[in-house]
Amino acid sequence: MTIRSLFATRLYQSALDDPQLVADLDRSCHMLAEEDRAGRAWSKAQGYRGYTSYASLNDLPQRDPAIGDLVKVLNRHVAGFAEDCAFDLAGRKLKLDSLWVNVMKPGATHSGHIHPHSVVSGTVYLAVPPGAGAIRFEDPRLGLMMAAPLRRDDAPEELRRFVYVDPAPGMLLLWESWLRHEVMPHAGKNERMSVSFNYRW
Repeated sequence: MTIRSLFATRLYQSALDDPQLVADLDRSCHMLAEEDRAGRAWSKAQGYRGYTSYASLNDLPQRDPAIGDLVKVLNRHVAGFAEDCAFDLAGRKLKLDSLWVNVMKPGATHSGHIHPHSVVSGTVYLAVPPGAGAIRFEDPRLGLMMAAPLRRDDAPEELRRFVYVDPAPGMLLLWESWLRHEVMPHAGKNERMSVSFNYRW
């Protein structure tokens, strides 16, 4: 008898090995949260508990040197992930499409979603207080399982319907943009801070 695992879903995890860059990014995110009035207004209108530059600033790598340095690091990681995924890029590279800052207050969450029109998405975590909440990835086949029974609690990770990753400062996660994910409720006492991004072909 042979049992094979088919149709792999990749999740890339690494860490920024530059503590000074993480500290610089932390300061930059706090500065943006204070100065970006349009972003604060959009966040409030959307019921976002905290601040995001998602709908207000689209030039962060040019605006802030630390974020520009981060993009150079991300480019290398994304290129490695694309190679691991065996993407045939026809001699081209994946290119940064969008990048935004997230400063989540206690109680904040982000419901399940995907990132349309992108190839690779990811997040770099900068400040992660205790109880900040995991990021949860969903089996993309979930809607097709119909009458399938639940998995046992001791099922191996590749067979689970949901996989939770507890973030840590400096952690980098990359995934294919079609993979549905959500941010679990932030039950910590301080701000949870990250930078998220999309790459396109």
